Amino acid sequence: MTGSTSGRESPRPPGRALYAISVAAQLAGTGQQNIRLYETRGLLTPARTSGGTRQYSDADIAVLLRIGELLEQGLNLAGVAKVLELEAANARLHRALKRARPQPEA
Repeated sequence: MTGSTSGRESPRPPGRALYAISVAAQLAGTGQQNIRLYETRGLLTPARTSGGTRQYSDADIAVLLRIGELLEQGLNLAGVAKVLELEAANARLHRALKRARPQPEA
């Protein structure tokens, strides 16, 4: 148990690479070959160990799940890549806008 008052451990950072490709495939409900293809197409870039083994983070799993959703909606991998690119750009702009807005006084 950690020192938190809720008795639960603190959540893992989403960018921390924890999973082998077999576990990532199981968590995302896809095959290992699909994950390798997505990497080849630039849809995600997992961390690598010094020996070159892929390691996937919770954030990578979220991307894999999003890819699956978009594929189920009928997009091809080029369309998936464009949607992921636009979603990332939108998130960056949203964060920039939030920083630029004056914060209301409490």
